[in-house]
Amino acid sequence: MSSKERIVQFMKETAYNPMLEEELAKALNLSRDERGHFSKLLEEMEREGLIVKTRKKRYGLPELMGLVVGRLQGNSKGFGFVISDDPDIQDVFIPSNLMNGAMHNDRIVARINNVNNKTKKAEGEIIRILERANKEIVGTYEDSRNFGFVVPDDARINADIYIPKSESKKVKNGYKVVCEITRYPEKRRNPEGIIKEIIGHKDDSATNIAAVMRKFNLEAEFPPEVEEEVASIPDEVQEDEIARRRDLRDLKMVTIDGADAKDLDDAVSIEALSNGNYRLGVHIADVTHYVREGTELDREALNRGTSVYLVDRVIPMLPKKLSNGVCSLNPKINRLALTVMMEIDKKGKVVDHEVFESVIKTNERMIYTDVSDILEKDDEVLKEKYKDLVNDFKIMEELCKILRKRRDDRGAIDFDFPEAKVILDEKGKPVDIVKYERRIANRIIEEFMLVCNETVAEHFYHLNVPFVYRVHEDPSVEKLEDFNKFIHNFGYHLKGLTNEVHPKVLQELLKKIDGKREEAVINTLMLRSLRKARYTGDNLGHFGLAAEYYSHFTSPIRRYPDLAIHRIIKAFLKEGVQSKWLEKVSGLVGYIGEQSSIRERNAEEAERETKDMKKAEYMADRIGEVYEGVISGVISIGMFVELENTVEGLVRVSSLEDDYYRYDSEQYSLTGERKGKVYRIGDVVKIKVSKVDVLQGEIDFTLEKDES
Repeated sequence: MSSKERIVQFMKETAYNPMLEEELAKALNLSRDERGHFSKLLEEMEREGLIVKTRKKRYGLPELMGLVVGRLQGNSKGFGFVISDDPDIQDVFIPSNLMNGAMHNDRIVARINNVNNKTKKAEGEIIRILERANKEIVGTYEDSRNFGFVVPDDARINADIYIPKSESKKVKNGYKVVCEITRYPEKRRNPEGIIKEIIGHKDDSATNIAAVMRKFNLEAEFPPEVEEEVASIPDEVQEDEIARRRDLRDLKMVTIDGADAKDLDDAVSIEALSNGNYRLGVHIADVTHYVREGTELDREALNRGTSVYLVDRVIPMLPKKLSNGVCSLNPKINRLALTVMMEIDKKGKVVDHEVFESVIKTNERMIYTDVSDILEKDDEVLKEKYKDLVNDFKIMEELCKILRKRRDDRGAIDFDFPEAKVILDEKGKPVDIVKYERRIANRIIEEFMLVCNETVAEHFYHLNVPFVYRVHEDPSVEKLEDFNKFIHNFGYHLKGLTNEVHPKVLQELLKKIDGKREEAVINTLMLRSLRKARYTGDNLGHFGLAAEYYSHFTSPIRRYPDLAIHRIIKAFLKEGVQSKWLEKVSGLVGYIGEQSSIRERNAEEAERETKDMKKAEYMADRIGEVYEGVISGVISIGMFVELENTVEGLVRVSSLEDDYYRYDSEQYSLTGERKGKVYRIGDVVKIKVSKVDVLQGEIDFTLEKDES
């Protein structure tokens, strides 16, 4: 047990009252040497939010003192919510007058002032800022005679940044800039800053993508020292490395990906065995052979955490020479891999498996649409072109359905959200929005990767070696109770909602709503009721997959956790559990998990923002056009309507001129006071596109007259 854990454990004892530093040192029986570092340790723990120091210089645990430590989630209206470090503590509402200078994403300590007995929702105020998140802000410069100010692109940062004329770099009105904060906000005082960089004019499409990249710290280029290291990596696999690995180059295998994918990190092979079982091989690019621990390349990969797929470009975790070249499992070329070979029975159970280093040569680079057309449409041209593989694809489909049924039987939740791709022309202008199809080939690869990830996680959990797990903790009962109230409006009910809920309960609901008009809305609200999946060094299970063990092993080209566990696996294969390196890495897996989770959330936000921006740009050319859509959300200021192409816009209450509409938060509806007209989630309405803000990715609709 570490010193920090020992202190926290001591403070959790029921008899503990907040103590002075000297009293705490004495109670812990610290030696003279330990006391020398004790002050520094307490300061560090206080900065991390593990403990709190009161005005009277006494130390205690925040949760025992009515305090919450976490990150602040701001809102454009000025209020915020504290997202606690402890997943079991509900979010705490912070009114705008009690933010006390804190900004979106700051790490803070909040005091709980009151809890609503009926809803159990807490309200509080921010009493301490542990760490500032926003050192630089991306926004639009607005000029006035004596000073300027920057309006942040992120609406959750509610305050404009004051810029003295002397620090404005003579930037013109309406330009996107990066400003550095020199003085953080205080009560009734805006933050101050200086202009660091001018990105371009706000109406320039390329400027807006560049601004998103700056906002989320996404670097397209790699540092020179990284490129220098990569330049020395050979383009071809070395013969001495081939000689020491298991040679699978004669084993028939393929990659199956999207048509535009260039970073091919997984290949699959299949064989129907004489005993009725299947031998499934999942062969993953051995990235760690090239990305060695402690190199500049490795440090940069950890810093990036993930590849980011923006609407118009990919910002890779690894330089292209690796991600699209020597690591990518391109067809008919020698490649290094980590192979998981599994024997799976007719019920989908993995009855035997082996993990080993291999050298492979994929037969074909297949795409999802072609494999799906062979299996779903019996496409004769494609069947002739890939005649040596057609039987393998049929066996893969068989096994996919078996694995899917096994997951379904144990209660795995399968959200089938419609996803869309924004099609851009060569100048970056959006010309179409098309829905992704989740067809049989997509499902084959999905099931094969899931069973592989699960097998690897269980194998290394039982070996008791340090590991990075992909976890999805059980949802909070309070959030599920709120969700249960909502679905009651549609005539549904969650059974057996007690302190614990089994994923099967939610899975059964998804089956009931399949194909119904309320499906998308209930799916969305159910997802919001669940916790976010994350990476950690502790195996906490995966609620959504109804899996006891789960990891991400199959995408080391584009995800750092996968790369990290490849390194762990190879150390184990080489030296076993006695490996000294494995002892060393046990203290790192927690940090790798936390860093990877942060970068994953960052990437998701950036991807969503650029997609929303391009969707808005697409709809800006369609102002005045009429569409049919479904009400996807209702809030006090209006209702969101989603169109068939997944574009979502807001019909504001102020635009409903036929009546005065009252918002019902329990029913998620708007009701006319005089005529009694009701608008609910799931209702089909006709709308007209009325206004578009491309920069914020926001679209306004109005209802067509016959709907009013």
